[in-house]
Amino acid sequence: MKIIADFEKAKSLMSRQSVRLSSDNVEQEKVVRQIVDDVRARGDAALFDYTEKFDGVRLTRLEVGKREIDRAFRKIDVSLLKALELAAERITAFHIKQKRSLLRDNAASKLGWLMRPLNKVGVITPGFMAPLPSSLLMTAIPARVAGVREIILASPPQKSGGVSPVTLVAAKIAGVDRVFSIGGAQAVAALAYGTDSVPCVDKVCGPGAIYGQLAKKIVYGAVGVDGLYGPSEVVIIADNTANPVYIAADLMAQAEHGSGAAAILITNSRRLANNMNREIDEQLKSLKRRGIIEESLEKRDMIVLVDTIDRALELANLYAPEHLCLVVKDAASYVEKVKNAGCLFIGENSVEVLVDYLAGPSHVLPTGGTARFGSPLNVMDFVKMITVVNLDRKDVGRLSRPASVIAKAEGLDAHARAAEIRLSDIGQGRQLHD
Repeated sequence: MKIIADFEKAKSLMSRQSVRLSSDNVEQEKVVRQIVDDVRARGDAALFDYTEKFDGVRLTRLEVGKREIDRAFRKIDVSLLKALELAAERITAFHIKQKRSLLRDNAASKLGWLMRPLNKVGVITPGFMAPLPSSLLMTAIPARVAGVREIILASPPQKSGGVSPVTLVAAKIAGVDRVFSIGGAQAVAALAYGTDSVPCVDKVCGPGAIYGQLAKKIVYGAVGVDGLYGPSEVVIIADNTANPVYIAADLMAQAEHGSGAAAILITNSRRLANNMNREIDEQLKSLKRRGIIEESLEKRDMIVLVDTIDRALELANLYAPEHLCLVVKDAASYVEKVKNAGCLFIGENSVEVLVDYLAGPSHVLPTGGTARFGSPLNVMDFVKMITVVNLDRKDVGRLSRPASVIAKAEGLDAHARAAEIRLSDIGQGRQLHD
């Protein structure tokens, strides 16, 4: 990993101001738009064709039967099953707590709101490199806790012809209602517009590869989407109290996501900065995905040397990372200075990989600097708010005249009359009708 000691250079590299939609993305979006339009026009036939073309599997049916889901439990290791069940238990508990705190009706007053769950949600779970049951749990369980009536899963088939058994097991544990053996942009299009086999949903959620995310961008408006997720990223702020073995392991875990991932260490310890590459090289020797990690570390990752932890936080807030780890003395004392991050990890024991799998919060987080305005996937993504208005006669008398004034300033005479006609009735003592 390259070491950068120039603060202004680091600031420029981490500002994301130079990030623009690349020509590759433009071409990819054209391809995705064609896929979306084709699925919308041809429905199931297009889904069968694209699954054969992209996944190398010619399906005879799109929906996975309940018997196949039940059989999947006999195909996975017992220890994996127990780990998934523990993860589901903790994810559920976290989001129940979140629901109790956030999803409260307030319709008893004159002006309030109602919180109502979405009716039907589509969850996409990628499988382009390996099955990702953790992402399925992290997306479907918050939806279930929020009260979504029906959850539809779309996941691509393996070369053997079916959805991964571990994905099917995770789907049942998470309370998914129906499973379809489709992936990528075609899955998003099917969930957005519906086909003879696939029901259309109210919102499409979940992380994935670029084609699925671009499809979400295209179908937004026809359905809701949770966000557009890019390559994973971590910023670790560490001082001389940090364990270099742990820091190196966490950086490489992030780099393991591939060449698009970003793993950045910001430190005020020159000793830690200088020793980090040696520690990484040592740990790399025993890792199976060494080549992927090395490529990622070489392309996008860096070590930034700063004077103070405050300077480190300035860079982190500018970058707005998906994951931000504070591995410094008295880490909790810096929390108020964190402004932009998808998930904040406080202290050495708040290990990122535990949140990746089973700590409790969803690991579906804003990436690419979108933590400046975006939030982690949570129960709020699966509800809608209905505002409630219950005014009385005094309110009408007090508010109608200024409403009329504003309406006339906007050139909307009918609006003004709708307010003034109430004032006329009040002035003459007539009752206002419901």
